[in-house]
Amino acid sequence: MELVRRLMPLTLLILSCLAELTMAEAEGNSSCSVTLGGANMAETHKAMILQLNPSENCTWTIERPENKSIRIIFSYVQLDPDGSCESENIKVFDGTSSNGPLLGQVCSKNDYVPVFESSSSTLTFQIVTDSARIERTVFVFYYFFSPNTPIPNCGGYLDTLEGSFTSPNYPNSHPELAYCVWHIQVEKGYKIKLNFKEIFLEIDKQCKFDFLAIYDGPSTNSGLIGQVCGRVTPTFESSSNSLTVVLSTDYANSYRGFSASYTSIYAESINTTSLTCSSDRMRVIISKSYLEAFNSNGNNLQLKDPTCRPKLSNVVEFSIPLNGCGTIRKVEDQSITYTNIITFSASSPSEVITRQKHLQIIVKCEMEHNSTVGMIYVTEDDIIQNQNALGKYNTSMALFESDSFEKTILESPYYVDLNQTLFVQVSLHTSDPNLVVFLDTCRASPTSDLASPTYDLIKSGCSRDETCKVYPLFGHYGRFQFNAFKFLRSLSSVYLQCKVLICDSSDHQSRCNQGCVSRSKRDISSYKWKTDSIIGPIRLKRDRSASGNSGFQHETHTEETPNQPFNSLHLFSFMVLVLNVVIVATITVRHFVNQQAYYKYQKLQNY
Repeated sequence: MELVRRLMPLTLLILSCLAELTMAEAEGNSSCSVTLGGANMAETHKAMILQLNPSENCTWTIERPENKSIRIIFSYVQLDPDGSCESENIKVFDGTSSNGPLLGQVCSKNDYVPVFESSSSTLTFQIVTDSARIERTVFVFYYFFSPNTPIPNCGGYLDTLEGSFTSPNYPNSHPELAYCVWHIQVEKGYKIKLNFKEIFLEIDKQCKFDFLAIYDGPSTNSGLIGQVCGRVTPTFESSSNSLTVVLSTDYANSYRGFSASYTSIYAESINTTSLTCSSDRMRVIISKSYLEAFNSNGNNLQLKDPTCRPKLSNVVEFSIPLNGCGTIRKVEDQSITYTNIITFSASSPSEVITRQKHLQIIVKCEMEHNSTVGMIYVTEDDIIQNQNALGKYNTSMALFESDSFEKTILESPYYVDLNQTLFVQVSLHTSDPNLVVFLDTCRASPTSDLASPTYDLIKSGCSRDETCKVYPLFGHYGRFQFNAFKFLRSLSSVYLQCKVLICDSSDHQSRCNQGCVSRSKRDISSYKWKTDSIIGPIRLKRDRSASGNSGFQHETHTEETPNQPFNSLHLFSFMVLVLNVVIVATITVRHFVNQQAYYKYQKLQNY
């Protein structure tokens, strides 16, 4: 027993040291505290709350054998507010390890809700923290989805001066696992006022689960001006002519969603009048303060066609189509001009005489080269003011499912097979029916900036690829088809750019009617209007034979302790084993000593 008593302090000392070691490792590099919520590892979606310690360096890899992409959303990020992005960040990689292509980086300085999508069924993200001892929390939600099966009415492009949009299925329950993006862009000089008539989403203090994110700009990389959820009716105003709205939902608690509308507010200062020319209309802005001199607020202004009325807001605006409202079209010397007149009388139409000035505003747009020159004449009896404006023809390019060019492919990126036939259409958005589109040059590139290497499909109106077929002239549409390919030693993405010529359809000697000609024979003077159009990316479908372990794998970095033979759990188990051996040995020795003492001191009996 004496030996046991002597060993007890040593045992307590060992246990105390092990406890301190375990606590130290819990705050060190060897583990990341993960709280799982919702799905189990075999399901197609998962929500996680990561409670992070100082000096962490952890990597998670998401893998499934299905041929699907992964969308990962960091809807709530609380990192060191004083830390730099170099010392504390979240990095997301496309593939099975941090050696794959970097999709993006998140840190405390980011002003957006980070969302990343993989190009295959694997994705990796890494979290590194600095040594500051503060509370860190990251909410992560990911799910697998098929890019080829988009949700109807989930996102889109809105380009009118005012409009409305709702969540899919509104007023019924919104879909689960939805990620919808609406891009709103109005004409330059305007700002956007966005009003939510109703929002009915899952309630959460940080809006981690279902939320709306509003960005002050043309994309989700623009500054975040609001992230809302629950039951609210907020209003937002952009600082420019573009705004982006995102709806993100998880796998539970679907409600009505939202209903929103927007209007345009003219933001630029204007003293009298302003004219802007585009490919399908003339836009005239008239200051209300200017009209006050004529005792008018704009209600009695009219065009040559009096049924075309202006839009009244903080200014008076006429949006005049090039082929309507009395607009006169004139072609001369390979230039096209569009003219209309805005008039009103300051006196009542029923009166016979007037002693007030009459106002006549003559608006004129002239198409010249790759832009349009606008002129506006304001006459107040004998007073004339001139103003100029510039504009361009508007074109767009899209992929279609077949050579009928009836059903547009809306997915972006669009996933295709090698050698699959693709049908491309360039559209001219104009109300003038007397124009025709000609595809001069179309080329492909593996990057969105159309940098080298490039590959010509069409050049000088001639097909340069054996699979490329150029369709005949067809009004406002230029069409061609080709078989999908990929660039060697490059990513599987392909972007297309087409240079388009626009001609007067009545001019049979124009460049558009000459078709395929060599560059040396081109008559450059036979056309004056040209523009560019870009589409992409087009990506190859992933190898369906690729496989991997399903579920969510968590890997801890051990680079800072490469020579450590085992962790604290192994050390604790080893010490417990040693302690048990010591105790057993002590009892055995005690028993042996007692036996020796018995035989040594026992008195012999007298016989």
